[in-house]
Amino acid sequence: MGFFDRFSAQPSRSPAAPAPAPTPAPAEPAASTGGGVLPQLIAARQRLEAKDLPGALTIYEQVLAVAGDRADVLVTISADLGINGFFREIVELVAPRYDAERHGPATGLNLLQAYLALRHTDAAQHVLDILFSLQRPELEERLQGFSNALAELIHAGLPPLEAADGAGATGGTGAAAEAPQINFVSISKPIWFYGLEPLAAEILPAKGAAPRRVAFTQLALLGVQDLGEVMKQPETEAGRLTRALPLWLAETFYFSPHYLPIAVIGVMNQRHYALLGAEWATSNLRQLAETTEGGLDYIFTGALRQTAADYELVLRVWEVKKLRERKTLTVRWSPATAETELTQLHEQIRTFMEWSPEKSGVPYAPPARPTAWLGLLGSSLSLFLGDRGLLPKEQLVLPAAVIDAAADQAMTTEAASLGWLTLSSAARRHGLVGSLAAVQVRPTAVVSQAQQLLG
Repeated sequence: MGFFDRFSAQPSRSPAAPAPAPTPAPAEPAASTGGGVLPQLIAARQRLEAKDLPGALTIYEQVLAVAGDRADVLVTISADLGINGFFREIVELVAPRYDAERHGPATGLNLLQAYLALRHTDAAQHVLDILFSLQRPELEERLQGFSNALAELIHAGLPPLEAADGAGATGGTGAAAEAPQINFVSISKPIWFYGLEPLAAEILPAKGAAPRRVAFTQLALLGVQDLGEVMKQPETEAGRLTRALPLWLAETFYFSPHYLPIAVIGVMNQRHYALLGAEWATSNLRQLAETTEGGLDYIFTGALRQTAADYELVLRVWEVKKLRERKTLTVRWSPATAETELTQLHEQIRTFMEWSPEKSGVPYAPPARPTAWLGLLGSSLSLFLGDRGLLPKEQLVLPAAVIDAAADQAMTTEAASLGWLTLSSAARRHGLVGSLAAVQVRPTAVVSQAQQLLG
């Protein structure tokens, strides 16, 4: 699992639009001619992650003394400080050195977000004006989102955080650290595999020599009034689907030797899931590709709309190299047609992407009941994030229909058996279920080992 905190989510177009996360730092900032900048920036990042702000600042001061005019240095420092909630330090260290013409927009976006988090509306407006003046078409949607967020902040009339909270760093404990921010989590293995790591050799398939890298992003949820309030509530069926569908596709492509997939899911301030009110912009896709280790070849995006009990899904396939849309798929389903429509969609995607299964590891077969499998994947994700402190306990729900359906399908395949075992184990661990009746699973060696491992 990894975090994509260094790139911005497209702002929701609802009134409760969250401020995007920091713009990406390069995965490996270029070393100075003396070879010392990269190790120092990595060391500073480690200090921040260890909550040692003074130690990180000491390193940053040394780096800035010799390389303070380098664009890669400024964007790295501002991104790492922002990700860890140290907004005031971005202003103090980066703002005096930033020049949009020399350093480009990435650092400016991080600086803008720091000013917004600190409620410095005048300074935020100044940076926003500078970024608009660059006349970069790929930034227009993001800058408009920031403009809307700034307008809302001005309308709220809240004082700057220094005046409200007193002096001191903002990281971790100050109110600025609670500024709305989407952190994106990348799931690189089937979600039901987590907890079974000792059995990786028996469960996971082998990969070919040069697999293509593909990301399946969380779907936008359209037509929801007051999206910002809805996302604070424990997950709904529609919200679960925006995450479960990319998890399903990522899992499918993991069981092919020709692909290395990830699913990308948003969490808001480690308090609740993020819901996206609009589809990913091309600038978001570019950032995702740039911040993914090894890059990406394809990205799947899309949007889901619920009308009563019916759904409409639009799914887009993007080729990253040329950043062009290769295919658009649209599917509609009702409760009566869901299994058929989702099965056909799954087959269409596999065919278009020339998917073929790997022979090693657990054999892969599409689920006979996609809706039941999607429920298992979505709930397994919540419990997984709860285990890692990324979702609080009050956000963890497990509908009876989900666990009943997972139990019913546990016998169908080895993957379904393993999915049931990890879901039920996590549910007991979180106190969401009591004792469960015995469920029949596949009588294979790997399933038996999983039962012994999970207890």
